[in-house]
Amino acid sequence: MSDVTLQIDGKQVAAPAGATVLDAASAAGIVIPTLCHHERLAPFGGCRLCVVELESRGQHRLVASCAHPVEPDLVVRTRSDKIDRIRKSLVELLLAHAPDSTRLKELAREYGADRDRFEPAEGFCVHCGLCVRYCAEIKKLHAVGFIDRGIRKEISFLPEIASRECAGCKECFPLCPTSYLQAAYVLVEALAFPPPPSTR
Repeated sequence: MSDVTLQIDGKQVAAPAGATVLDAASAAGIVIPTLCHHERLAPFGGCRLCVVELESRGQHRLVASCAHPVEPDLVVRTRSDKIDRIRKSLVELLLAHAPDSTRLKELAREYGADRDRFEPAEGFCVHCGLCVRYCAEIKKLHAVGFIDRGIRKEISFLPEIASRECAGCKECFPLCPTSYLQAAYVLVEALAFPPPPSTR
């Protein structure tokens, strides 16, 4: 399959057909921030931090670069005042959930985000979905999933599966950009895992 040529931040880039804009930028050494992307997982577009501006046939639009496929002669801008303002606001919203996240602190410094702009949220999950998707797509175990909806959405381990599978795995733990995943596991382990068999 032939390559697709596009322009990213003024640089001519060739990428395989079917690649995403984020893939093409990464291969060219152009950094686009993301929180929910993983090279082994299907595109998700959840955090929206990878937003970029596209120009094609005179039309301008904002898209999530992790989910948008490359197109011939596409012009991509990964940084602008508008994009930086959007990313700053997104980081500030995420910081309300996870103010101590190392990754979010880094992004806050880069985009000048105010850690205290929004009231602290009740939950600590930033809904990146990395743990849920990794367990489903890579491990095929479905031991962790989303519960509830909207602003109340959180991740939770399914005790009947997690009690069998998670102790020897925990491959999703390093993917979590906050400490919420580990805390959720410890909580469900303490409250819902079957008790060990009696030694009597």
